[in-house]
Amino acid sequence: MLTGRADLPLGFDPTTPKETDWPAIAALANTLLPPRHNLPPAIVLPEKLVHRTGRTLAGQFGGVLGKRRDPWFLDASPYNPANYGAYPEFLFHHEKGAMTQDDLVFHSPNLSLPEWLANGRLQDRLALHGQLDTQRAGLEHVAEVQSFDRYWQMAVSLLTDQKVGGAFDVTRADPKLQEKYGRNSFGWSLLTAARLVEAGVGLVQVNLGNNESWDTHQAAFPNLKNFLLPPMDRSVSALIDDLHDRGLLESTLIVMASEFGRTPRISKIAGATLPGRDHWGSVQTVFFAGGGVRGGTVIGSSDKQGGHPASDPQKPENLAATIYSALGLPATTEWKDEQGRPYQLYNGQPIPGLMG
Repeated sequence: MLTGRADLPLGFDPTTPKETDWPAIAALANTLLPPRHNLPPAIVLPEKLVHRTGRTLAGQFGGVLGKRRDPWFLDASPYNPANYGAYPEFLFHHEKGAMTQDDLVFHSPNLSLPEWLANGRLQDRLALHGQLDTQRAGLEHVAEVQSFDRYWQMAVSLLTDQKVGGAFDVTRADPKLQEKYGRNSFGWSLLTAARLVEAGVGLVQVNLGNNESWDTHQAAFPNLKNFLLPPMDRSVSALIDDLHDRGLLESTLIVMASEFGRTPRISKIAGATLPGRDHWGSVQTVFFAGGGVRGGTVIGSSDKQGGHPASDPQKPENLAATIYSALGLPATTEWKDEQGRPYQLYNGQPIPGLMG
């Protein structure tokens, strides 16, 4: 789901990111989209997907594109292997229910200039950088230098652009707007995403909850009802309304998806008090809004058990193609790995009937 590829690359291990992995959709967007207003083309927040055992999950990075093509990770959420959910309001444990943890704080990145760079000192250093830049014609590894320049410019933009700084500092946003999104990690993340889109970032991926927040093997129904669905419903609805109010909804595609579906059969794992549902890759639902989507449209169906597709089945390749099309990348687009080998960007077609 993160790479838009159903075929597994050679040597794939879901528990270990490798340089032979397919690149994430966000990494390809970061590579192929031109930066606007000197901002990164693709940003992921508020945290990487990390399993409770501490291993970082594959599929999030540049893979064969190389590390320098990773999307920008905006780490605003502290890693928390024990508890889950939209802290501080909806923190929970799958078996124990509601939890509290005082040291979990959503960190809006501090993009204010340090005091030693204030009062023109940053401009002095930028001027010095410009002078040094003119002396680099003879340097080897031109590609690496150019790549460094790109990221240098973006970093400077993040520090000096007041509009960009305001996009990140969402915990100080209008209290009424925060209340609409929800004063929790879900709400703040989607509010940040809306501001980044407004500032010119092409693709923003928001991971709603850490790796196992939605892994409802046990106590699925009370956990969904009490801890997961309320903040998700509130923040996604607020995102749609906010983008609409700012005139951005028609030009911004919203996609909400999970890594897979859940089993149609309810079961109870060993040691659990209440039942849940296990992993299921055969069928799931993806939600689209904005970006020209024809509202109220239902594409495809499952069988009566909710176990397998019954009509118009779609694949991850079609999901990815839909996103690439919304980003303005044509079907003829190619990307190249670190060895310069070309690959076709589209491995499917945009989902038919989705757009109005």
